[in-house]
Amino acid sequence: MAPPPLFIGCGAGFSGDRTDAAGPVVDTLVTRLRQRPGARAYLMFETLAERTLALAQLRRSKDPSAGYELLLEDLLEPVLARCLEHGIGIVGNFGAANPPGAAQAIHALARRLGLPVPRIAVITGDDLSSPEHAALLREHAGPELDNLQVLSANAYLGARPIADAFQAGAQIVVAGRVADPALALGPAMAHFGWRDDDWDRLAGGTMAGHLLECGAQVTGGYFADPGLKDVPDLHAVGFPVVELFEDGSCIVGKADGTGGMVNLATVKEQLLYEVHDPAAYLTPDVVADITQAQVEAVGENTVALRGVRGHARPATLKVNVFHDGGWLAEGEISYAGPRAADRARLAADVLRKRLPTLAVRYDVIGVSSVFGDDAGRTLAALPSPGSGTGPRDARLRAAAAHPDKREAQRLVREVTALYTCGPAAGGGVRTALTPRLNNLSCYVPRERVTPAFHLAGEGDQ
Repeated sequence: MAPPPLFIGCGAGFSGDRTDAAGPVVDTLVTRLRQRPGARAYLMFETLAERTLALAQLRRSKDPSAGYELLLEDLLEPVLARCLEHGIGIVGNFGAANPPGAAQAIHALARRLGLPVPRIAVITGDDLSSPEHAALLREHAGPELDNLQVLSANAYLGARPIADAFQAGAQIVVAGRVADPALALGPAMAHFGWRDDDWDRLAGGTMAGHLLECGAQVTGGYFADPGLKDVPDLHAVGFPVVELFEDGSCIVGKADGTGGMVNLATVKEQLLYEVHDPAAYLTPDVVADITQAQVEAVGENTVALRGVRGHARPATLKVNVFHDGGWLAEGEISYAGPRAADRARLAADVLRKRLPTLAVRYDVIGVSSVFGDDAGRTLAALPSPGSGTGPRDARLRAAAAHPDKREAQRLVREVTALYTCGPAAGGGVRTALTPRLNNLSCYVPRERVTPAFHLAGEGDQ
């Protein structure tokens, strides 16, 4: 007898995503549960990029109670009551650098909303920042680590501890650094009882998670290109909902009554997104092979994915080590009217001569920025200043990184001085000086990392 259906919806695809996106997803999951007696449903939040986690580690270093997703309460408050009422499990990597702190914040939110105390599981084992892991990191990251001020080190965990937590009765699972697709694969393993070596099923569940993990990217958000790839009602784009089957195949759609679209093109784009080798997509749980995968439109805004194959998981886990990278100084100033671009380029020349010891990147936004290069060759190849050609609205951006804060501040001061010391009619100066984080990645034997979970009490920390 086939197991009951499994539905997984995505409520966020990155830290800073829309906080009203999860509402229609939950409404849709509730509808599916009513339509399909015995079905299970989960809501996942993917909010953790590599740099996001490093910044969270910085916040926690200043405040031990901080370090989890800044928008956690805003994301959960609109949907927490309905999820608990209808038995919809919640899983997210919104724990970031402090999963126990996130669990406490969710308990506090439930109390404030007058809800029953939810059973929350906290995933542990990804944080390798403590002194006891120093030798492990040195062994696998190499001597380059010796001269670095390490701020954080986190291993990418897989789906097993998430599955175990749900099977143990958790209603909400809070994780830190887990592989993004594991947020969907974990509930699938719990629901279907997949073994750790069910490679084809694990690969199918992983790619379902891959379709979900970036939120509106698969429903038209990142896809839209007017006149070429038009997307209806993009302002109200709906987030994805997947129906996952016991064999690892799935059907991807979107929240009912929302804008955007799901078709063969949106699914294919997202399926290939960030996949370096379609024959060997490496994750902590499985090596997925999509070279023989098939996508088929099976209805309005619904596309089926089947035929994903899986191979044995890697023997290692990826670890991201973030370290102090000094300071990033940025400054911008605008010029408008005739010869605006010429004046912006003259301002860049002034800065270049005033800051000869700093390696500064100059962009003239509206002329050369996205396709520019750090060395300035693209900008230099444009028609010479004084030609009078170019846009009547241009903005100069100058940026430099330096290990010494005082040296970096020189750029900030010089851009500000362009108000009166630079070309005519500059305005709208904005400057910023921020700590810079650099990343070093390595791979460690998976047996040296110990994923686990525990059920968090309201007073745990």
